[in-house]
Amino acid sequence: MERLGTGIGWRPEIADAVERMPGIDWVEAVAENVCPGHLPESLRRLRARGVTVIPHGVSLGLGGADRPDAERLAALAERAQALGAPLVTEHIAFVRAGGALTASPLLEAGHLLPVPRTPDALDVLCENVRTAQDALPVPLAVENIAALISWPGEEMTEGQFLYELVERTGVRLLIDVANLHTNHVNRGEDPAKALAELPLEAIAYVHVAGGFARDGVWHDSHAHPVPPEVLDILTDLASRVSPPGVLLERDENFPEPAVLEGELAAIRGAVEQGRGVRVGRGTGDVVARGPAAEAPRTGEPPTGPARQRLALAQAALLSALVAGTPVPEGFDRVRLGVQARALAGKRADVVGKVAPELPRILGEGYRAAFVAYAHGHPMTGGYRRDALSFAEHLLVSGRLADGPAREAVREWWLERSGPAPRSPRTGGRVVRAARKVLLHR
Repeated sequence: MERLGTGIGWRPEIADAVERMPGIDWVEAVAENVCPGHLPESLRRLRARGVTVIPHGVSLGLGGADRPDAERLAALAERAQALGAPLVTEHIAFVRAGGALTASPLLEAGHLLPVPRTPDALDVLCENVRTAQDALPVPLAVENIAALISWPGEEMTEGQFLYELVERTGVRLLIDVANLHTNHVNRGEDPAKALAELPLEAIAYVHVAGGFARDGVWHDSHAHPVPPEVLDILTDLASRVSPPGVLLERDENFPEPAVLEGELAAIRGAVEQGRGVRVGRGTGDVVARGPAAEAPRTGEPPTGPARQRLALAQAALLSALVAGTPVPEGFDRVRLGVQARALAGKRADVVGKVAPELPRILGEGYRAAFVAYAHGHPMTGGYRRDALSFAEHLLVSGRLADGPAREAVREWWLERSGPAPRSPRTGGRVVRAARKVLLHR
């Protein structure tokens, strides 16, 4: 694994600032937001200067019960090639559940949800990772995620789970120290213990990000300053091994460039402090590297029964979070309520970005109206479909009173729904029926 150095998450809102920022060795771009045939000019300029660009996927769902979608894998591979990336990254998470394995509606979380640390989940994850490795033109690294909730009956710690994953697949790791802090606050897990159990030689790079505490829960927002506790975990990691790269993540609420540069300086300082501890121990500047070759695949158990059991468990959890079905046995009801509200809030935020006209039309009432809609309407087709369904709900249900706002939402919906929406089965009939009603109002 090549040395990456210090990087920052590239986002369109701060693209100009990133280009001017001193000491940026590499950037990471959300893979789903990059079109291979039309790369942003900012990324083109950075690449021309020799800045490495790594695509970071968020929608593959490697921890889900289903096998990785071939089209999503092909898209990720295409982005890696278009960017000339030395590797690609994804998450150890599930993002959808239901469907054929459970004979139930396919639900989308719109967020990264934790997988249970059990033999079933590990078997499925290993096979999914291998499938992804075979489909990608460059090495894969997978990221530990932040979580608000814990699965009942877990049999491994996070460090043990990741160690087994690397041992069985040879995959590299993207270690997010902010997520270790989140899991410390929310799940009582010791970051130092997790670092001690990790296969440090498999680390590809490290994420650092900020968040906030509310009602005893830490929210991994990527929209707030990096707290000292996260920098302390980074120092601890750097005292054990020299990470090939460290990257600052910021997704919204962007501060002035000078503030970001200050956070990058603090990150460099934390890494240097850890290096000093490591040198003091006499361990030198040992660099973490990914495994030299993929681990052997012999003797692995068949995953069919494990996938079925995992599918049922994940579908029950996601349905409780987004569709209001009963909380599965063993879960903390209060914490699941926090997670459900967080998912609805994130949906509102992302839909507001995908369809910015709706918040402008609805004003201050947008978020409350969307969250109320989300509690009874799970996302099943991505954020653009979600925006259309939300607008349709406002119009057909009569929740939006007659007036300029209703007329603006009506025009917006009619323009984007098209004369013959391509929606499957009942969904298409409902949209066509709604369209017929709305055209005559």
